[in-house]
Amino acid sequence: MYNFSDNCVTLSSGVQPLSIFRSGLSKTRQSFFGRIAQMLGNTEIEEETWDDIEAVLIQADMGVPTTQKVLADLKGRVKREGITRSDQLNKALREELRSLLEAPPTPNISGRPLSIILIVGVNGSGKTTTIAKLANRLNNNGRKVMLAAGDTFRAAAIEQLQTWGNRIGVPVIANKPGSDPAAVVFDAVTAAHARGTDILLVDTAGRLHTNFNLMGELAKIKATASKVIPDAPHEVWLVLDGTTGQNALQQAQKFREMVDVTGIIVTKLDGTAKGGMVFSIFNELKLPVHYIGLGEGVTNLVFFDPDNFVNSLFDEN
Repeated sequence: MYNFSDNCVTLSSGVQPLSIFRSGLSKTRQSFFGRIAQMLGNTEIEEETWDDIEAVLIQADMGVPTTQKVLADLKGRVKREGITRSDQLNKALREELRSLLEAPPTPNISGRPLSIILIVGVNGSGKTTTIAKLANRLNNNGRKVMLAAGDTFRAAAIEQLQTWGNRIGVPVIANKPGSDPAAVVFDAVTAAHARGTDILLVDTAGRLHTNFNLMGELAKIKATASKVIPDAPHEVWLVLDGTTGQNALQQAQKFREMVDVTGIIVTKLDGTAKGGMVFSIFNELKLPVHYIGLGEGVTNLVFFDPDNFVNSLFDEN
């Protein structure tokens, strides 16, 4: 049986996923969550303790609503369990943060001849590169993959996807810049079906959630795909730039209103101290995070593991 997550398998680089998490999340840990460990030593809990925790969580871009929820749950736990020392509070905080997260469900990409994943997001989120990394994972795990260059607004996007396709050995269906994206998707779905492809990953033009014409185009792309494959696309994943923190969360809220987003991929977490935004995604959007980007390499798109994520924010080694 195909294991989409392969979270229990050593990556091709030979580095265990936990090590990748610790390395990739070092900026968030060192800048903010590491400060919590320093603050919460073997001392009594004081009113200043709560103020310090609140400040750290907000600075890590956890957002006000999620931070308030964590603090309220922590205070309730302190009262119920009779916690009096800060080092005990540190352990409780880790557990409360873990309780906010869930492992992603198994994607809806099996049990049919061809499954289609539509990838959406704003400009600069790392969408096209993420598609290539995802295709590489799937390809290495025995799935026959094809890419559709649906971002026809930028010639560079088409060339970038074709370059990646050649590098990882995955075919790319493309057309000229400026052509109808829905037509490209139709050709790609038809070709993928004819070639016995398992999964078709569809790139789309980066768009602001406020651009109603482009958002409407996504609906056209979805309708085109479903003409060839019933119920397609089977997944719609939104790529968010982790360096933008709470701004990414606002983008996600708008995309979810206008497109049937089924999951999230968060990129560039290795280059930011705003890793706390992942907790907001779960708490406020109730959408699963399938992957996070922890480096520029083709193998640095990591299956989201809640335990590894939380432990890597606190562990020093």
